[in-house]
Amino acid sequence: MESLVSASSRTQLLFSPAAVLFNQAATHSLRSSLSFNYTYSAEPKHKTVLCKMSASKEVKLWGGRFEESVTDAVEKFTESISYDKALYKHDIMGSKAHASMLAKQGLISDSDKNSILRGLDEIERQIEAGKFMWRTDREDVHMNIEAALTDIIGEPAKKLHTARSRNDQVLTDFRLWCRDAIDTIVRSIQRLQVALVKLALKNEGLIVPGYTHLQRAQPVLLQHLLLAYVEQLERDAGRLQDCRVRMNFCPLGACALAGTGLPIDRFMTAEALEFTAPMRNSIDAVSDRDFVLEFLSANSIIAIHLSRLGEEWVLWASEEFGFITPSDSVSTGSSIMPQKKNPDPMELVRGKSARVIGDLVTLLTLCKGLPLAYNRDLQEDKEPTFDSVKTIVGMLEVSAEFAQNITFNVERIKKALPAGYLDATTLADYLVNKQIPFRTSHDIVGKAVALCVSKECQLQDLSLDEMRSLNPVFDKDVYEYLGVENAIRKFSSFGSTGSACVTEQLHSWVAKLGINRSSC
Repeated sequence: MESLVSASSRTQLLFSPAAVLFNQAATHSLRSSLSFNYTYSAEPKHKTVLCKMSASKEVKLWGGRFEESVTDAVEKFTESISYDKALYKHDIMGSKAHASMLAKQGLISDSDKNSILRGLDEIERQIEAGKFMWRTDREDVHMNIEAALTDIIGEPAKKLHTARSRNDQVLTDFRLWCRDAIDTIVRSIQRLQVALVKLALKNEGLIVPGYTHLQRAQPVLLQHLLLAYVEQLERDAGRLQDCRVRMNFCPLGACALAGTGLPIDRFMTAEALEFTAPMRNSIDAVSDRDFVLEFLSANSIIAIHLSRLGEEWVLWASEEFGFITPSDSVSTGSSIMPQKKNPDPMELVRGKSARVIGDLVTLLTLCKGLPLAYNRDLQEDKEPTFDSVKTIVGMLEVSAEFAQNITFNVERIKKALPAGYLDATTLADYLVNKQIPFRTSHDIVGKAVALCVSKECQLQDLSLDEMRSLNPVFDKDVYEYLGVENAIRKFSSFGSTGSACVTEQLHSWVAKLGINRSSC
């Protein structure tokens, strides 16, 4: 799916809300990376003109020592413009900062700088209007823009590459792109958190079975369960923000690997591009991919969290559970079975987690055997990164959309609660409060459950005499501990599913996320 970056490098990527659109977009192959600030849709907002030059190739900007052109097969195999053109906004930003620094340091004239800046503005306008001719014989986004700049302003354009290499140039572009990508993902995480908290607010007091080993364990408030995912997402956002801090150092000026003897000011370019500082070691600057490995690792953890949420909701939407009903707007049907209503978006969320994890594994494998400094292998870092970002943002957005379009089947859930003796642990706590050691209490309650199984009844249905036959410490107050409602009321530890604790958690998230309760 073609996409282009808009005028600001830090504005927001918007996504179409329909889950069906997510399914349509999933069928598109990755022809270019995710870019920011444009509406996510099945069709590109701007057409990109990609021109293959095979009949008459121009001389490469690096071709001084070469007497013949590369073959068509080599050119096709080594080009990256088909996907790295998504970096154009950040490449132009970096070039503007670099030109301004060169002029300040007296390495180019102010007149040349102004020509370069005007030319870059014109190229940006052409790209965003869909009129720029991307040429495969110019290999990548950097050479396309530099060659086009020469076409527009002539000789001054040849001075722009003073004191830089494509090695430090591409790393600068890529760090800028990843920095913006993190900001976009964090915003998408927050939108899903808001959707989950609003869903919790709509279902206040609803008790559901809690599971361990996929077996019924103890009663929990639905709100508590939903907030567990909100907590996971908060850690996800924190990992990304930590990654952004380590990522935010500028490689520009490291040149090919050794720096330069020219009097450049790397601190000036770093500040202009809102980096914390220049990277301290020029070899590390052009060879480091830790920032993207960390980024894709964080994305993979997000994908796992979303996959677990998807798995739970797919199970709960089944006839066997029947706990939730997705609306028609986030469901699909069967081509042969007319009765089917499938929660496909969350199944795809579960499935696409494999893709995000695969992108990380690709990068890990790519980097594992490379010597310092730059190697052409590293050109392969971008497509997995672009794919990881596009996929994870799509997963987050459709999960939020799904959360806004499901209904919890309260009566079905209430009918399901008696099964599984969910109040058994609370009964053991009752005995502990009567000074009976927990292991002994555990054994007594186990025998009580066995008695209920033989009688086909619940713990609260046992008579006081039957309970006293198991242990004489039982008294009338035991019934204040039995039944899921009583069990919920007895939870009081910090972070537990007790009503007071969950209410406090919910208030905290409402305040943190700035949610207006009246909109729920």
